Amino acid sequence: MNYKLEKKEQYVFIELEETAFAQDIPASFEDTVKTLFREGYHSLIVNMQTVKSVDTAGVTVLKKVNWLCANDLGLLVIVTRDDDFMDLLEGLKIPDLTVLPTKEEAIDAVFMNNLENEFGAGDDDYDDEDYEGVSESKEP
Repeated sequence: MNYKLEKKEQYVFIELEETAFAQDIPASFEDTVKTLFREGYHSLIVNMQTVKSVDTAGVTVLKKVNWLCANDLGLLVIVTRDDDFMDLLEGLKIPDLTVLPTKEEAIDAVFMNNLENEFGAGDDDYDDEDYEGVSESKEP
């Protein structure tokens, strides 16, 4: 697998230099990801600008890596501007897979995901007991 790695504090940018995510490439990619997880990285940005196709093994690895990232409150972001490849990825129906057109947008998505996790998305820190004795007013 031909690729470049760029490790940052909150994510790893992986630039794939392949035209197909197929044959032995998905297995090699999975090994690379496992190593990154052992190093403590849970958010991955994968530049797939040159990739045009994905085989069954590739789909399985993408699903697995996406699940691993999400399970550890990280994020897998695929970067591509190729509309046909985007349609292909959407057709795979990988839950919550993030596909964005630029590296900058992918980095923003990782930072937003980290902020949401840090601040507990959807948790307002109020309990039912905080509302005891409070009644709803009919007045505007």
